[in-house]
Amino acid sequence: MDRSHIVIAGTDTGVGKTVFAAALAGALGADYWKPVQSGLQEATDSERVSALAGPGLGRIHPEAYRLALPASPHHAAAVEGVTIDALSLCPPHTEGRPLVIELAGGLLVPLTSTLLQLDVVRGWGHPVVLVARTALGTINHTLLAVEALRARQMEIIGVAFVGEEVSSSEDAIAALGSVKRLGRLPRIESLTPQAVRTSFAAHFELEDFR
Repeated sequence: MDRSHIVIAGTDTGVGKTVFAAALAGALGADYWKPVQSGLQEATDSERVSALAGPGLGRIHPEAYRLALPASPHHAAAVEGVTIDALSLCPPHTEGRPLVIELAGGLLVPLTSTLLQLDVVRGWGHPVVLVARTALGTINHTLLAVEALRARQMEIIGVAFVGEEVSSSEDAIAALGSVKRLGRLPRIESLTPQAVRTSFAAHFELEDFR
């Protein structure tokens, strides 16, 4: 499997996907790209990654779409009179560096009224890391995401958990989904590049992503 480009998808909203993407990009010395950003009132995900990834981070590529409303991309785009064009969502050239691609939320998020984010990702042909919270409901959400990827014959590197340890849920997902448990990123009280880098190194094996 070619893991020079890795897609990071959440299983729900607010699972810690951006912090994980920052940690992974910094550890790999990778570039970072967020194809579609919804919500511009607070710091964007690209700005958060820039602040957290540390000195190992490569280039941050500009978003293809920056939408002001913090909502599903298809709705945020419609409010602005914009139509998201799948052909414009082409991963950027990285000059030989790896690329971490962070999606806008989950796999089945609609980009238009007829186009799911997952359909675009499938066209890229890059493997996917699912980022899942450890809280109640994660088994259902994560297994559904695994099913959606497998139904489209897409490669899954594994599941990265975020939050407090809940071994029963993590074990169930790995077993029932026949998917690799990559590790768990604990909640980090003081988000600094050093804290993110140290936590990632302590809980993940970088070779799993190479």
